[in-house]
Order: sequence, then structure tokens, then C-alpha cells
Amino acid sequence: MTSAYQPSMFDLMSGPAEAVEPLTGRLTRHQLTAGAWVDVLPGWLHGSDAVFEALLGIDWRAERRRMYDDIVDVPRLLRWFGPREHLPHPALVAARSELNRHYAGELGEEFVTAGMCLYRDGRDSVAWHGDTIGRSATVDTMVAIVSFGSPRNLLLRPRAGGHETLRFPLGHGDLIVMGGSCQRTWEHAVPKTAKPVGPRVSVQFRPAGVA
Repeated sequence: MTSAYQPSMFDLMSGPAEAVEPLTGRLTRHQLTAGAWVDVLPGWLHGSDAVFEALLGIDWRAERRRMYDDIVDVPRLLRWFGPREHLPHPALVAARSELNRHYAGELGEEFVTAGMCLYRDGRDSVAWHGDTIGRSATVDTMVAIVSFGSPRNLLLRPRAGGHETLRFPLGHGDLIVMGGSCQRTWEHAVPKTAKPVGPRVSVQFRPAGVA
């Protein structure tokens, strides 16, 4: 790791208790093209430093994948929690419950799985992609991401081109929800960076059958 993690200012101001606020008021929706949108709420999960420390201790898994004619290391560590698995911190259970409460009418189903990525430093990344393995390849859905640790940029761009790339710096309990046609009509990425950054954990809540 290239630098130490710096505690969240939201946590220093609000105290150590882990809690999520209601998804009203500060939540901002950004309307994109082709029926896509993203909701953003900085500092949504208070006490994110304690959650972050707990997440660093889970059983992270290194994976290898085929790329063209070679097998390469995935440039981040991974962990997936299925619908019946216990999440590694009560604050994540509270976060999922509030997401389900707020988006029940719009989504029409619940967030049930939690995929997690550990970006150990600026060399870890995820390439441009949409979460289109499963139902999200053909229908509108949502993916809700809560970030912990050092901020990293989440970039979004339309698959059809003709629009500037959007940049969302995420960290310290920040929330972003990608909805509508976002997974099919837009792509997102976390690029590598040469800047000295500490570790970041991304927690992605998804409905069943979306990956």
C-alpha cells in the first residue's frame, strides 16, 4: 500500500457510532442519457472507519481471469456475499435495509447480494464495464455502491459516446446508486492512479440475478 488511510471527516464530526441516515434530503439524482440515472449521497454511512477496519479483515480472494490469450491476475481482491450469508458488519445490514425501504417502489424488488472489492493501492482498478451478467443485460435495474477508505474516482461514460466522462470521487461512507438503463447504456470504471492512495473497499448491493 502506498499511503496510510486518513480517517473520514464525517466520522470525526459525528462520533464513532455506525449508522445510516434516511435516504431523503441530501440525496441528489443526476439524470443521464437513454433513461439512465445515478443518485449520490456523500458521507451517508457514519462511523465508516469502524466498518472499513472490519472489512479489511474478511477473507478476501485473489482471482485470475482470461484476457485474450493469457491468464492474468484481477487487479483487486474480491468477496461476494449471497442472499443467505451474514454481512461482515451490522452497519451494512442497516444500509441494505434503508436502500430497500427507499427504493422499494422504484425498483420493485430488494437488494439481496453484496459484492465487495478491495483496491489495495493506486495500482488496483476495474476496467470499463456495465454490470450486464444476468437480468441487467435486458432490463432496468439498480446497483448501489457504498465506499469505505481512501477516495477513488468512479468514472461513467455512455456506451454510444457523444458525452463527456463523468467523475465521482467516492470514499468515507459515500453512496452512489446507478439506476434505470445505466448498466446497459453507460459504462463505469475505477482507473489506476499514480497518486499515493491508501486502500479502498467498495460494497455493491444488487438484486437477485444481477452481476
